[in-house]
Amino acid sequence: MADSAATIPTPDPEAPAAAPVADLPSGEPIPSSAPPSTTPRRQPLPLGTLLAALPSNVDAFLTRLDKCLSTPSGIDTVMLFLCYTSKFSASVLSSLSQSALRRSAREWIALVATLPRGTTVVFSSPSATSTTGTSTAAAAAAAGATKTRLPSAAALALLLSKRLSALSSLLSEARMILRLWALLGMYFWARRLVRQTRLSSSSSSSSSSSSQSKEEDESAAAAAPPSKPALALEYLRLALCVAFQALENGAYLSSRGVLGWTPAQQARAFKWSARLWAAYVGIELGRLAAERVSGSSRGSGGGNAESAARERTEWTKKVVRQLAWAPLTLHWGSEKGLLSETAVGALASIPGIIQLRDLWASTA
Repeated sequence: MADSAATIPTPDPEAPAAAPVADLPSGEPIPSSAPPSTTPRRQPLPLGTLLAALPSNVDAFLTRLDKCLSTPSGIDTVMLFLCYTSKFSASVLSSLSQSALRRSAREWIALVATLPRGTTVVFSSPSATSTTGTSTAAAAAAAGATKTRLPSAAALALLLSKRLSALSSLLSEARMILRLWALLGMYFWARRLVRQTRLSSSSSSSSSSSSQSKEEDESAAAAAPPSKPALALEYLRLALCVAFQALENGAYLSSRGVLGWTPAQQARAFKWSARLWAAYVGIELGRLAAERVSGSSRGSGGGNAESAARERTEWTKKVVRQLAWAPLTLHWGSEKGLLSETAVGALASIPGIIQLRDLWASTA
């Protein structure tokens, strides 16, 4: 499921610093007051020290991993990362192994073409030790040369690709099962929107009939409910999410025999759920663009540079995630697909990496 969720110029940390006086050109040499900088080389830790620290490092890693998997959102983030990095790796391994096998086949054909006319080449299992034909030595040499080349590595890569593809499919289905309960969270989202709508209407009526001091106005502005256009946009996002999730749940449950939708209805539901997701992603990108414009217009005044940099980083991560999901939603919502398996795995790995880094940092 896609994530719901101003730029202040900062000094370039890599900008060259002003040269010291001793470094400026002059008629006579001026000794530098600063001693020559000597960066101490980092000494490698002894093997015994690394082995002694291994249990504590493993324990710290498992502790943080347990914290990551202690919430449903954390579980989904970890599975998202593993699902699409596995898909990407499987696609790359499959492409490499198939190209290696095709190259090996071409080499076999070229080798056989160099044999004398009338030569018979017998393909045997590895346990067989004899070959027959008018040129037994040539056939044995060809078999030995081929046995030591790429097909064994290509076959191993194909096997690993198959295993990773199966893992990706399993994790994708597990994430879909976890999303069966997403409509419950959307109910509370809708309830919060209804409360904000009531608060907005009550605050607008009270503000027209009462006057407030400057301090009260500032506190009310800080806790002001969203405007009517913002509420309308939020209702639209909620409606898209509810429709998307309902269609996906119905299609998946029907594929498992829980509901009675036909395969054609299931395929249509999956496609329309992806199209609704694409509409949601488009709205999110527009909202983030408007947030950037309004934030940059407010950022001219003095403010906390650290907070502004943190907000800018979070905004960038949200934009990158939505930009990665955008072509994927169009791919899944189209009739014949637009992207290759490699592109799907690579693009979907971007949100997984970003979310997993944030999740891992939160467990420190």
